Amino acid sequence: MAAAGAMSAERPLRLLALHGYRQSARRFRQRTGALRKALRGRAELLAVSAPHLVPGGGEEEEDTDDPPRGWWFSGPGGFEAGEAAVEPVGLEESLAAVAAALAEHGPFDGLLGFSQGAALAAMVCALRARGDPRFPVAFAILVAGFASRAPAHGHFYREPIALPTLHVVGDADGVIAPTLSRELAQSFLEPVILSHPGGHFVPAAAPQKKAYLDFLDRFQPGQEPAESRGTEEV
Repeated sequence: MAAAGAMSAERPLRLLALHGYRQSARRFRQRTGALRKALRGRAELLAVSAPHLVPGGGEEEEDTDDPPRGWWFSGPGGFEAGEAAVEPVGLEESLAAVAAALAEHGPFDGLLGFSQGAALAAMVCALRARGDPRFPVAFAILVAGFASRAPAHGHFYREPIALPTLHVVGDADGVIAPTLSRELAQSFLEPVILSHPGGHFVPAAAPQKKAYLDFLDRFQPGQEPAESRGTEEV
């Protein structure tokens, strides 16, 4: 009985959420209502906006108060996930923004990233696994993620990333191909891969809810990263 009482008093896990390209913290929160409901009582999300305005974004009237943002750019024209950008710009500022959010709004236990935000979260995981003290997280959920093709970013993937991750892959994703998300998963020592039949969104139907909760059940608030288990499909 005492153990059950201790568990009931434990705070939920806290995840810093990183939105996709051309989104913002507010937009991402609006699009993840079903996920937040599915995780209620087990984990809570706090979204942070990328520091960079998208070139040419915010021209429509609806965007003036909440312009679209990005974590880095392939060049002055914008961003393409599959582009091997020769001179990518903006990543260091975004890493600094994530570090600041973790410090100012923490403690956080893990990350939730979507699309370009998932790609950034994977880079944060790589730095965390190398002992970077700016990023005290124990795990990440990466939805529609990918590895940056920019040669300047190649160092993030040279060594297997020893941090637990759940990779959510949409079989019908027409924005980030499933092969790109699975390729990113193989950069990690113990990826758990969750496939769903949908496209480019954060799924939260019953099968995905179970997979999220099963993954999160491996962690307790304030926990250090666990040891590797190897690749797992759910």
